[in-house]
Amino acid sequence: MFRSILDGLFSLWGACPFESVSEHLIKCRAEERLPSSPRSVIVICFPYLLESYEELNVSRYAAVPDYHEVTARLLNKAVEELKNAYPQNEFSAFADNSPIPEVETACKAGIGVRGMNSLFISKKYGSFVFLGEIVTDLEIPCIDNGINSCIKCGKCVSSCPNNAIGENGVDRSRCLSDITQKKGELSQKEKKLIADSGCLWGCDLCQLICPMNKNVSATDIEEFISGAISHVDENTDIEGRAFAWRGRKTINRNINILKGEIS
Repeated sequence: MFRSILDGLFSLWGACPFESVSEHLIKCRAEERLPSSPRSVIVICFPYLLESYEELNVSRYAAVPDYHEVTARLLNKAVEELKNAYPQNEFSAFADNSPIPEVETACKAGIGVRGMNSLFISKKYGSFVFLGEIVTDLEIPCIDNGINSCIKCGKCVSSCPNNAIGENGVDRSRCLSDITQKKGELSQKEKKLIADSGCLWGCDLCQLICPMNKNVSATDIEEFISGAISHVDENTDIEGRAFAWRGRKTINRNINILKGEIS
């Protein structure tokens, strides 16, 4: 029954025992919502890659409506159907604000691997996915739908404009995506990185160069498709976007950097 419910709602999902990740839980307030006796973690992929883009000046994940809201709605719908089918069991959904170590859990659920850039890579959608989880006291077997390992080609390492990716993962302080999100004054080097990238929010370079992202499928989530934008400027309504939390001031600063008005 659970399989038909999940297959009817999601194009890619997997599951693993809760105990396999329980020692690596992330401390947060959302931990209070875990079932009293969790046994399984269902991990769902939410693909966001669009078929095409025009005048793109934000990262691909930021071109679609705020994934926190979209994934939460889809996860809550799944929880409702699962509760109706299994009224004796507990189900709790998590999107982004989660005690579950998402990439590790998705790998253990058999639906993909961790790349050298620390991103999760699925077979069908590559790394262009958001992850969400449903934790339950229902025992669900692990189903291997994925790939065995990152091919370790090193292209993501060599493509990074600020040498943020190394053998031990990503140095977030050097990551261009993180730099675009910083408040306040940026260094001359940071401004140049943004200007050279042509992207005012986020960075897709390590994903675009990844061979494991070649010919992956585009999203089938209608809310992402119908609500997508490609170009952001001073007049763009940022409400309902993944970058709205940072505020208009930081967005406008980055817009001005791309326009050459900040040197």
